[in-house]
Amino acid sequence: MARAAFIMGLTVHLAPVIVVPPGLRGLAKLGDAEARWLDRLPELCGNLCTDWDLTATGPAISGGYSLVLPVIVVEKGEAAALKLTMPTDAESLTEHLALRQWAGNGAARLLRADPSRRALLLEWAGPEDLSETWDVEACEIAGQIARRLHIPPLPLFAPLAERVLPQIARLEADRARVPIPPRLVTQAITLARELLEESPTAVIHGDLHYGNILRSTRGDSDPGLEWLAIDPKPANGDPAYDVEPLLRNRFDEYGSAVRWGVRNRFGIITEAAGLDEDRARAWVIVRSVLGAHWAWQDDGPESNYLTTCITIAKAVQG
Repeated sequence: MARAAFIMGLTVHLAPVIVVPPGLRGLAKLGDAEARWLDRLPELCGNLCTDWDLTATGPAISGGYSLVLPVIVVEKGEAAALKLTMPTDAESLTEHLALRQWAGNGAARLLRADPSRRALLLEWAGPEDLSETWDVEACEIAGQIARRLHIPPLPLFAPLAERVLPQIARLEADRARVPIPPRLVTQAITLARELLEESPTAVIHGDLHYGNILRSTRGDSDPGLEWLAIDPKPANGDPAYDVEPLLRNRFDEYGSAVRWGVRNRFGIITEAAGLDEDRARAWVIVRSVLGAHWAWQDDGPESNYLTTCITIAKAVQG
């Protein structure tokens, strides 16, 4: 929490004491650069609170590759979120540019940014996300948000091909060893190359899932924007790329009806987002196989995530 000292009758706000969440501390194993950033993080966060006149209102939380601190903007008395992202997380390098372009239309508003420190000040949203919302309703909301976010491509963002083709090359190099059905590997490689030959048609979110969609605190001021996306990994690409995480997340809820559940969600999302089903299906296969490959590399052939990804790829094909 924020601290204050009284000096000669004046109230002086001191830098907050920042405790790096344990989940974020685990990222030190990634390398020396990550470990150094984590060591500097409390000081960096405190400096930003001083520079931007922010008062912490609660403990820091882990945002995957970022730290998020709930704050108040002192001058305005406005609740906000201070986000600091690990500098080695390349996919979120242009997050601030995407948020600025969306201007709050489907995503949290960007209040301030310091790219050199990988720091963002965002409008407060949450803590409720779509993880507990009935999945049919959650899919409809996510699809509607995706439709808002899929604006025409902009030169600010790299093409999706720069992100996906290196992953495809690594998959191809491992195809004789990776425990994924060979038919799926071939299909994913072929589909990815065909899809990426085409010019990008939209700015994509890149990581749209239920945990990255938070309830807005705007009240009735923005009808239709009761929920807002956060944490984009933007690129210029195919809007259908954004479907797959919404099928994979909350996987356990499918129970024994995985095939029906995947296809049901798929139909709801593509309709709400206004997407072509064939293209969306192709991207689900590509992303699922790439996810399975990543899981095998990280956790080995017994990975539950690997099994989940393969199951999604099979189910979406009918």
